[in-house]
Amino acid sequence: MPGTRQPVAKLLLFGATGDLAQRMLLPSLYGLHADGLLPEALTITGTARAEHDDADYQKFAEKALKQFLPEDRKDADKIKSFLHRLGYQPHDASDVEGYKTLAEKVGDVSGGLAIFLSTAPSLFEPVIKGLATAGLAGETVRIGLEKPLGYDLASSREINDTVATAFSEDRTFRIDHYLGKETVQNIMALRFGNSFFEPIWNAQGIDNIQITIAETVGLEDRASYYDGAGALRDMVANHMLQLLALVAMEAPAKFDGAAIRDEKAKVFRSMRPIAPDQVPANTVTGQYGAGAVKGEIVKGYIDELGQPSTTETFVAIKAHVDNWRWQGVPFYLRTGKRMTTRRSEIAIQFKPVPHSMFRNRGGLLQPNVLVIRLQPEEYIQILMMAKEPGLDREGIRLRELPLNLSLDAAFAGKPRRIAYERLLLDLIEGDQTLFVRRDEVEAQWEWIDAIRAGWTANDTKPKSYPSGSWGPSAAIALTERDGVTWQDD
Repeated sequence: MPGTRQPVAKLLLFGATGDLAQRMLLPSLYGLHADGLLPEALTITGTARAEHDDADYQKFAEKALKQFLPEDRKDADKIKSFLHRLGYQPHDASDVEGYKTLAEKVGDVSGGLAIFLSTAPSLFEPVIKGLATAGLAGETVRIGLEKPLGYDLASSREINDTVATAFSEDRTFRIDHYLGKETVQNIMALRFGNSFFEPIWNAQGIDNIQITIAETVGLEDRASYYDGAGALRDMVANHMLQLLALVAMEAPAKFDGAAIRDEKAKVFRSMRPIAPDQVPANTVTGQYGAGAVKGEIVKGYIDELGQPSTTETFVAIKAHVDNWRWQGVPFYLRTGKRMTTRRSEIAIQFKPVPHSMFRNRGGLLQPNVLVIRLQPEEYIQILMMAKEPGLDREGIRLRELPLNLSLDAAFAGKPRRIAYERLLLDLIEGDQTLFVRRDEVEAQWEWIDAIRAGWTANDTKPKSYPSGSWGPSAAIALTERDGVTWQDD
C-alpha cells in the first residue's frame, strides 16, 4: 500500500475535542460525507483526554456542526448519517501504554488507516512510540502531521527522525493548510496553463514580487504558542515560503506529488542565505501596540499578553532566489497581526515598457501588476494601462484599470471548499501532492534559522507599530530604498 492512491477504511483523529476539530475537521469531514466523497465504509475514531463514549462524542460533534457549518450546508438526515461514522476513545497522548486500548477501539487496520495528528512537538516521541507499539504504524497506516513541526532546523530534524522510525516518507503527510486553498492551487493553473505568462515570468519580465499575509486579529487563544514562535516561525517558515515556491518554481513535468515537490525543493535550496551583517538591511521586525482596528480600540501585544516580551508580531523580509530565472528579482515578504485589514495576496510587478511614446503628450505609465488575492476574497486581477476617453486637446490621459477574474463569481455554481476538506480527502486517498516533503521543511528552516541568528547577533528588537496600521515605518523603507512601493490598495 505505501506510495499508492488507495483509500483507507479508517480515520483516527487526535485532538478530536479541540478547537481545530470543531471549527475545521468535523465540518470538513461532514462536507465530504454529504457530497458522497468519503469511502462508504469509512469509520472515524476521535481521541483526546476528555471523557466521552461514542454517544457523548456524537452529541459533541453535532453541536460543533450546528455552530460552525454554513446554514446552506446543514441537512438533518446527512448530519445524522455522518454522526453514525463517529466513535471515540479517551486517551492521554503521553501515555504509551494506553495506545493498546486505543488500538482495540480502532480495530483491524488491514484495510488501511489514516491518522491525523495535531499535538504539541513535545508529544511526538511518545505518540509515535505508542502507535508503533500498539500496531498502529504498519505498512497500511499513513499519518498526517499538523504544524508546528519544530521551531528550528534541529528540532524539525528531531521530529522528522522520530516520525521516520515508524512511518516511511511515502506514508508521511505534513500539512500546510494554505496549500489546500483553491486560489493557491490556481497559481499553478495560472502559470502553467496559459502560454502568454511563461515568456515574461522571469528576471527579464518581472521587477519584483510581493507576498503579504496581514491579519487584523491579535493573540486570541494562541498566547502560549505564539509568544514562543513569533511571526517569522508562525507564518513565514511555512505558508509564505510555500507561496514563494509556487510562484518561483520551474514547470513540473506532470501534476503529481513527486514532480511538484521536486521543483519546490529546488527553489528552497536556491534561496540566498541572509548573513548576520545583512539582516538589518533586509529584514524588519515589529510588535503591535495599542490602536484601533475596524473602529474598535484594542490593546497592545504586551498588555494583551500580560507580561514583557520581545516576540515579533510583524516581519518584513527582502529575499532572493539565486538561479537563472530569478537572478536580481527581489521577493518582498510581509506578515503581521493587528494590521489595517485582513489580506493574503501575491503581487507580481512587471517591468515597465522600455520606451513611453506618450510622455511628450503628458501620458504617464505605470508598470503592470498581477494580483493574486487568496483571502478574504478570491480573485486574480491584472492592472493595465488604458486611455481615458476624450479629445486629448490638453494631452493624453492614461489610467490604470483592473481586469478582474473573480473566482467566486466565475465559479458561482461550484461548491467552495475549505482547505481542510481537500487535505483530509487527499490524506484518506493517499495523494501527497499538496503536502510538504521533509527536504522542503528542512531547507525552509535552514533559511529561517539564518535570519534568527542575525537578529541575535545584532540584538534586534521589534519596533512598535500601532494596531490598525501596515506595520513599522521601517517596512516602507525596506522597499522604498529599491524604488518599490508595497501593494496596499
